[in-house]
Amino acid sequence: MSAETSGKASLQLGFVGLGRMGLNMVRRMQQAGIDCVVFDTNLDARKEAASYGATAAESIQDLAEKLQAPRAVWLMLPTAVVDAVLDQVVPLLSPGDTVIDGGNSHYVEDLRRAEALGKHQLMYVDVGVSGGVWGRERGYCQMIGGPEKAYQRLEPAFAALAPGVDAAPRSEGRTGEPSSAEKGYLYCGPNGAGHFVKMVHNGIEYGLMAAYAEGFNVLKHANAGKQKRTADAETSPLENPERYQYDFPLGEVAELWRRGSVIGSWLLDLTAAELGRDPSLKAYNGRVSDSGEGRWTAQAAIDEGVPVPVLAAALFGRFTSQGNELYANQVMSAMRHAFGGHNEKTGNKE
Repeated sequence: MSAETSGKASLQLGFVGLGRMGLNMVRRMQQAGIDCVVFDTNLDARKEAASYGATAAESIQDLAEKLQAPRAVWLMLPTAVVDAVLDQVVPLLSPGDTVIDGGNSHYVEDLRRAEALGKHQLMYVDVGVSGGVWGRERGYCQMIGGPEKAYQRLEPAFAALAPGVDAAPRSEGRTGEPSSAEKGYLYCGPNGAGHFVKMVHNGIEYGLMAAYAEGFNVLKHANAGKQKRTADAETSPLENPERYQYDFPLGEVAELWRRGSVIGSWLLDLTAAELGRDPSLKAYNGRVSDSGEGRWTAQAAIDEGVPVPVLAAALFGRFTSQGNELYANQVMSAMRHAFGGHNEKTGNKE
């Protein structure tokens, strides 16, 4: 744990949601001296959190009763269930208490929830969290929105979760005491600001992932000149097969690019590990889910009149992977048959 996490006063925090990220976040905070009272419907998860020193509650009501005023309850839940859990939490809280949503909620929902909680004199903080299942060791990058008063009180928790300034070299020109951003967390502004920044972060993530994926796909098919191609009116010939005679070791290429390349990144590190295990990636069917942030980023860009062709294309690529292009392709096949008598070829090229 980095030194900057140890200089703050002790903080007690309620924590609801002990899934893939939540459990590791609790463990990291407990190690930093943040006293966590936790609840999850999964009893095994509660027991594991207790083994890290957290206090396990038997219900959300029990959790609220175990917290000292002013209380702070962090929700680490799927977006779809946040409101249902808020309906249980809010009646148990008192004026001056705070609710934190650390999931990937739409910032528009933050605005609505903050207004609703404000009527009960409760503060609402939205925190975009990036770090995934590796966050316990690497730390979590956090983008924070809400009342500045609440941010200041909760800062020990943010500092405990953050990677710390040593996670990356300081940028040229930065001197003196490191800012919170250099430590891995940033107060971005009023309600919605944290999840707005995280929304765009994930939109960029879509684009980066798509760029890597498309590049490796070009490398994988660089042996197209070795492949037998059907000679008929429905198949475009490969004009210069001698130019595509390469069988690249994709795992080794990924390892190469990790070292000194301008496209090196943690995403590439993870990709190299997967390709090292199996360059064919047979364990994956290629259906890429989208959890909403890419859509919201594209919608925000439309509202702002800002062009985001790369991010939008990456989003649409995910829709394609989910099979949502099938009917459009059927329409095109139907049109080709109608205007030219072209019979649809069966089977897919490997």
